[in-house]
Amino acid sequence: MVNAIAKELVLRKSEADDAVETIYFGGGTPSVLSNDEIERLIQTVYDNYKVIDHPEITLEANPDDLVSSRAPACRTGRGSRDLFSEYKNAGINRLSIGIQSFFDEDLKLMNRAHDATEAEKCIKEATEHFENITIDLIYGIPGMDNERWKANIQKALDFGLPHISSYALTVEPRTALKKFIEKGVVPDVDDEQAQEQFHILVDMLEEQGFINYEISNFGKPGFFSKNNTAYWLGKKYLGVGPSAHSFDGKHRSWNIRNNPTYIKKITKGELPSEIETLSKTDRYNEYVMTGLRTIWCVDLDRIASEFGSNYVEYLSQQATKFLEQGLLVLEDGKLLTTKKGKFLADGIASDLFMINLK
Repeated sequence: MVNAIAKELVLRKSEADDAVETIYFGGGTPSVLSNDEIERLIQTVYDNYKVIDHPEITLEANPDDLVSSRAPACRTGRGSRDLFSEYKNAGINRLSIGIQSFFDEDLKLMNRAHDATEAEKCIKEATEHFENITIDLIYGIPGMDNERWKANIQKALDFGLPHISSYALTVEPRTALKKFIEKGVVPDVDDEQAQEQFHILVDMLEEQGFINYEISNFGKPGFFSKNNTAYWLGKKYLGVGPSAHSFDGKHRSWNIRNNPTYIKKITKGELPSEIETLSKTDRYNEYVMTGLRTIWCVDLDRIASEFGSNYVEYLSQQATKFLEQGLLVLEDGKLLTTKKGKFLADGIASDLFMINLK
């Protein structure tokens, strides 16, 4: 797999016109890679692409992959306690850790492999080696009251983390949690409570100097995720590996999911991907969705120049009811969600989407 990913990077180097600003090891569990493998992939990027000075290089991992009591000693050959140092030496300068919760009852409900003790131990060890760390926290968990949610946020704040990503719990089909809810073993997700906990999150983090630059992302100044920001600003990105998605501004492509087929095609020098050309309306809809989710808003002048005055007229008409309800506000030609409307941004955006025009 590593050979195939390295080869795909070489095969696709002509697709990248701009210098690489961020390298992100995500999806699945990239922490299973050895440090030599991580170094090889990073070096392959440097050998084949223009790269800015000091790019953001992030590795996603779960606490059970990182804590010294669980991380495999064979990874470095010198004992598992060297893991964080080895990541730094390999070129990683940012960690994204899937904490989800600091409470065992929540972690058990979500069927997580780590426990609360490992979650805290992981962050303690990580902060001794890395300054740029983000964690994931989940709200709207059945049985988690507001006080426990506040305690979750406070634990994250106590570690001095500069970035937090937080999401409402979604119950996926064919999961243990879905079956428990259907059988009445645990209560269903309460949307009103999830919304209330989102507002608690915003208030607590903003009070501590975090900026809610995207609905699910909170960063201290200087610590916004470059990877996340590039996506929300509609920049081009190149996704490498099975199931990875790419975007060049007008086309979206995605690799096949099947690992053996992916490796076989790459070995033959073939790109195992499908490509979709986005219409003007598709691109307008994506801009509205991403704009409403971020502090960068939806710029009506940009819509006029890129899509045409008919799109501005349509957007203004569709936005009227949300402006009257206090969910949106129009300031200096920019449309943005209010504090009241932020949690509802995706639903509002869907009502602003253009359906028929091309």
